[in-house]
Amino acid sequence: MFESLSNKLTGVFDRLKGRGALTEDDVNEAMREVRVALLEADVALPVVKDFVAKVKERAIGQEVIRSVTPGQQVVKIVHDNLVELLGAQAEELNLGVTPPAVIMMLGLQGSGKTTTSGKLAKRLKDVDRKKVLLASLDVRRPAAQEQLAILGEQVGVASLAIIAGQQPVEITKRAMETARLEGYDVLILDTAGRLSIDDELMAEAAAVRDVAQPHETLLVVDAMTGQDAVNTAKHFEEKIGVSGIVLTRIDGDARGGAALSMRAITGRPIKFLGTGEKTDALEVYHPDRLAGRILDMGDVVSFVEKAAATMDQDVAEDMAKKFITGKGFDFDDLAKQMQQMRKMGGLSSMMGMLPGMGKIKDQIKNANIDEKQIKRTESIVYSMTKAERKNADLLNASRKRRIAQGAGVEVSEVNRLIKQFLEMQKMMKQLQRLGEGGFLRSMGGMMMGGRK
Repeated sequence: MFESLSNKLTGVFDRLKGRGALTEDDVNEAMREVRVALLEADVALPVVKDFVAKVKERAIGQEVIRSVTPGQQVVKIVHDNLVELLGAQAEELNLGVTPPAVIMMLGLQGSGKTTTSGKLAKRLKDVDRKKVLLASLDVRRPAAQEQLAILGEQVGVASLAIIAGQQPVEITKRAMETARLEGYDVLILDTAGRLSIDDELMAEAAAVRDVAQPHETLLVVDAMTGQDAVNTAKHFEEKIGVSGIVLTRIDGDARGGAALSMRAITGRPIKFLGTGEKTDALEVYHPDRLAGRILDMGDVVSFVEKAAATMDQDVAEDMAKKFITGKGFDFDDLAKQMQQMRKMGGLSSMMGMLPGMGKIKDQIKNANIDEKQIKRTESIVYSMTKAERKNADLLNASRKRRIAQGAGVEVSEVNRLIKQFLEMQKMMKQLQRLGEGGFLRSMGGMMMGGRK
């Protein structure tokens, strides 16, 4: 989402860091470029003005201009102010109440509110170990209640039984009674949306709020709508009251201004980011981590958390042994690596979390290393017999033709994969000679981008 902004900012800072000393004019010129980059990313003008003024005031200080690494110091100042702008720290849901904790979901039609309700229910069940009840209050949009019920089934969460003809306030009362009697920890109320804000929408939401007395009122807004998302948040905060914001479609092509402006203009924290279509594509919002991604410093903490949550422990340990010993690595292991990569959201998702990867994204794109290629690799491997997957020496011309036909690819693609596999085996033999300590040092150098 922040690719364009990230590229422009890192370009500015690379030029600063390339100079041995900085003058006040250098800082002023850099701040002008930062200002333009933020405005082009659709960040609200008042927010940009305040941000640039704060950074400039600190960056022109003598302790920066005369420091040994002034360029690095300026980048740190921008990072710290960006974190402050984004909200300083992650803010958790208020669930420390007498059950059930009531979460009221607000938003316009098309913002992803119902989908987000399902994602949040899954997260609360899987991560926080809560017993969750979903209830749809949307009696206007066709099949809206059925949609939430289906989502509930998909994520393994109960949903309130649908009674035809009941209105939102009646459904709210029934949902609260059911949640209390059946011992639910959390009740999520998915309210109705409209194509635009109107008096009817606000009156209905206010009536539900007054009955439910929610502990959290989360507004779901589409990041792709830019400053319209910020304006929507302002209206809901003024009319209904909002405790937190969920930004959806953060993985899209939006310029990012909504995320950067939201906290400063509404005064309300962003609590979650919707990062994709899958039911687990909902991240806790960490301002410091997002700032790191924008400035191409990476987000290694999120990377490790995601790996820990998605990777099969036994598979990971077995793979580590094979890397260290150099023994037994075969095509089945290669396929397992591809599966783990897809579980983590694919190559593009992983790249965004690693430091300095923004600078080589174009090279990766030009190399055609995409999610489809990962799937094609799996198809090729699974078109092999068990014996072929264990022993690459068996793969003669006729076997390669059969495998290519089974995977729906050209023989040249099978040859390319075999070549890559043999190179990996060769690398493992080299790492084996380093021993475990040398292996870890070598991998550390690779992760930091060290290439000859």
